[in-house]
Amino acid sequence: MRNLIFFVVLTVSITSFGQKNAKPVQPLPLFTVNNKTVSANEFIYLYSQKNHGKPEDFTEIKINEYLDLFINFKLKVAEAQERGMDTTASFRKEFDSYKDELKKPYVAESNELNRLTKETYANLTEEIKASHILITLTPNPTPADTIAALQKLTEIRTKAMGGEDFGKLAQEFSEDPSAKTNNGNLGYFTAMQMVYPFEAAAYKTKVGEISFPVRTRFGYHIIKVFDRQPARGEVEVSHILLRTGSDNDTKVKNTIFEIYDQLKGGRNWEELCTEYSEDNATKTNGGKLRPFGVGALASVPEFEKVAFNLQQPGDISDPFQSAIGWHLVRLEKKIPVPSYKEIEPSLKRRVSRDERLQISKTALLAKRKRELNFAVGEALQKIQSLADTSLIRGRWKYIGDEAVKNQTLFTIQSNPILAKDFINFVYQNQANSALSPEAFMNQLYDRYVDECLSDKEEEILVAQHPEFRSLLNEYYEGILLFGIMEKEVWNKASEDSTGQHLYYNQNKSKYTAGDRLEARIFSTTDKGFLEEIQLKISKGDTITKADLKKFKSVQNKRLFEKGENKVIDKISWSIEVHQTEDEGIYYLVEVSRLVPPGPKSFSEARAQVISDYQDYLEKNWIANLKTKYPVKVNPKGKKIVLAELKKKQ
Repeated sequence: MRNLIFFVVLTVSITSFGQKNAKPVQPLPLFTVNNKTVSANEFIYLYSQKNHGKPEDFTEIKINEYLDLFINFKLKVAEAQERGMDTTASFRKEFDSYKDELKKPYVAESNELNRLTKETYANLTEEIKASHILITLTPNPTPADTIAALQKLTEIRTKAMGGEDFGKLAQEFSEDPSAKTNNGNLGYFTAMQMVYPFEAAAYKTKVGEISFPVRTRFGYHIIKVFDRQPARGEVEVSHILLRTGSDNDTKVKNTIFEIYDQLKGGRNWEELCTEYSEDNATKTNGGKLRPFGVGALASVPEFEKVAFNLQQPGDISDPFQSAIGWHLVRLEKKIPVPSYKEIEPSLKRRVSRDERLQISKTALLAKRKRELNFAVGEALQKIQSLADTSLIRGRWKYIGDEAVKNQTLFTIQSNPILAKDFINFVYQNQANSALSPEAFMNQLYDRYVDECLSDKEEEILVAQHPEFRSLLNEYYEGILLFGIMEKEVWNKASEDSTGQHLYYNQNKSKYTAGDRLEARIFSTTDKGFLEEIQLKISKGDTITKADLKKFKSVQNKRLFEKGENKVIDKISWSIEVHQTEDEGIYYLVEVSRLVPPGPKSFSEARAQVISDYQDYLEKNWIANLKTKYPVKVNPKGKKIVLAELKKKQ
């Protein structure tokens, strides 16, 4: 089961960066798998992170349970390594991507990173409401284009400062396409939602004032600030989405209100989400979205407004429409802005990846070269001089002096990097390019230098920072784990229909239900209409399509158990048409048959069958792995682990 892959996600957290000063435990082996040793230190570190702040989990029983799961995890990783899954191109690409992100907080210029992190946090505690006017510029404008853009924007600013309406000026002059409809209004936003130069200018501008022109990668802007208020933090919500098109709005609206009525009638949110929601990324997990802050959903402002207006966890919105469809939103929790101490490690990582740190990129590169004693060698100019049009067509071959290949291209910490290695790099990375041959060769050289500097930095980081080494290993093993689980458990369980049916037939006693009835439910707010329909039914007349359209919702026929639905629980269980009411909504319940307690059909139990079948496959697979890779637990190492962790009770 995916939820058993606990430590990869739980240990790769902001608390991992706080272990620099942790007192090391004696480095004894805890157990071996496939002749590879897992230390007591590693287990203690991971268990401490997973259960941080939960002293009740530092008992011998809990520790032993975790140890069993941890051994199973290492068995799966061993199998993935044995199959060479860590040598594939897809694995290397994903792992290298994670590795680059993990390195950034360590290699960024520390003073600048700290300053920018504190500045960003201060901005995160406040929301700004502003509008802007944009005059666009290309990434590499001519001086004449730059002067013309500045002059135009300065003239617009003068008009605004003179009292002309900023929104009308934005509608008339702004080259941001959305300004034609929103008058340049950006609503409320906070830190890290706008490009950094724009954010910095907005936060320096007082309410009611207009900024001087500010340059971003889009062009020049002026910003008018209308309001500031304390930040509301983030919300975490779940949602059900029904998308609308050009000709189905009425049908979608009716369906969303039907779902809403079913929720009020007591149906389970997660079940309805799986059945109806058209957000494929979330429908199977109850529609849960990642927490978001003000301004994060600028493209669907109605959604953001509704989400922030919900007050208590569990509150469900009325149906509402946005540009993408109809929604229902359930509040999971409100998340206030954390203290700086709480957020500093994760915020520092975000800042290290943001363009705000790129303002010091030149200085940082110079610093990296200086600290690693980088020096250019004799071969560089000789290779650069050989760049021709074949390079930008992806067909370049080295035709220079063979002796140059063994000359030094550059040195890092006095270690020479030879020209032949760079030539091989060029062979692997040359491609069609619009750059000149000289510019493309220089670009490839800069990339190669950066890779070599990064490799050396990683070597140093692994040696000097145990927490970095630990995180790197967690990501490495985590990627392997998900890959092997997908092959051996998840895909097999979900795709093997024959195996599902066999497992169901062998375990039917697990899938039973109590008394059930089969019914469909009609709802309306018009009690008179409901009584009219019931009278019609009592006379033996058929409900017409025209009648159905007048109902607020019509729920399709299905089986219900007692306690599953509030409306069903209000009626007597008999085969007839019942009338009931709940919270101002009137219901007709058409009961077609009663089903005695007994086994569920395969289709009824399928979701649970797949889940149980996954557990079954995983259990058998682990048993085979234990035979293939015998596990040896070191009693002395285990004793130290228990003694050290039980101190935290």
